[in-house]
Amino acid sequence: MFFQVLAINPGSTSTKIAWFHDDVEQWRETVHHDLEILAKYDHIVDQFEFRLATIQEAATAHGAFFHSLSAVVGRGGLVDPIPGGTYTVSDALLSRLKLGKPWEHASNLGGILADAIANPLHIPAFIVDPVAVDEMDEVARITGLPELPKISLAHALNVKATVRLAARDLGKPWDKVNFVVAHIGGGSTVCAHCQGRMIDLNSGNDFGPFSPERAGGLPAVDLVRLCFSGQYSLKDMLRKLVGKGGLMAYLGTSDMREIKKRIESGDAKAKLAYEAMAYQFAKEIAAQATVMAGKVDAILITGGVAYDSDFVALIQNRIQWIAPVLVYPGEDEMKALADGALRVLRGEEKAKIYEQSLVGGKIE
Repeated sequence: MFFQVLAINPGSTSTKIAWFHDDVEQWRETVHHDLEILAKYDHIVDQFEFRLATIQEAATAHGAFFHSLSAVVGRGGLVDPIPGGTYTVSDALLSRLKLGKPWEHASNLGGILADAIANPLHIPAFIVDPVAVDEMDEVARITGLPELPKISLAHALNVKATVRLAARDLGKPWDKVNFVVAHIGGGSTVCAHCQGRMIDLNSGNDFGPFSPERAGGLPAVDLVRLCFSGQYSLKDMLRKLVGKGGLMAYLGTSDMREIKKRIESGDAKAKLAYEAMAYQFAKEIAAQATVMAGKVDAILITGGVAYDSDFVALIQNRIQWIAPVLVYPGEDEMKALADGALRVLRGEEKAKIYEQSLVGGKIE
């Protein structure tokens, strides 16, 4: 028996769509949306009909028909904390995705759109490993202030997919190995993935290394002084930390290719910032190795920046004494989504129910 799966990944200005026949991708399309059109909608959830029409048009253009589908899977969005896995889009999950808290994000549309297509066909709709996956040990949540516990927001979809890929390459069950995984893109996730669980992580908007667009961990007292300096609004500060932090703050660009060109032309400032980012990632990887008492089968480096072999080498030179370093550049979110749906369709794992899987506290 074979399965056909439609994967949907809404981004802030685009919708990615891919059709799979079992493990084989039949076609893929990224539709870029006019910013003026998107600006007409007060809330991201209001874009639902527009995005749905986009998906229908893409399927028609490729000669694909929804009635032949076995399942539809959408990118998981900002929901309350849940363990990793594939989740059926239930009424409770649908309501949470529409809520758009703690902030609105286009990924929330993934499950909503999947349900809209699947429901009339009486086939399952899923989300897979949303950013709110929370598998942390309780000790990892504690910070220096009880009012500010660490929360788990991470690139869980790519982290989990990379763990499965590396475990297969090593010939071991994915839930029986220990990896430190470093996803390095515009943002970052560095986590201790212990026998199937992300037991600790840097939660890249708040802790750990800076990245091309995120400030990472900062001197807390000086940050508070900056916030109360009167120079910046709350919106300004949040933007400085996420979007305009990291390499963007130092160099005015987050494009690693441009930064490499500057380094090659003798730009000492670019070279220092580039090396400092690699230095910080190496420190965070080593820190996550301590979470598993140094019992690490491999260190996995993934994400868009992993295509930069020079940057990877800077990290590798500092951490290869811990464990072998395996590099999986980029992230194939569409295949990761389809694989999550296929594991359920094939009976390899059972779909989870959102309202029965909540870890505890809500993300406010």
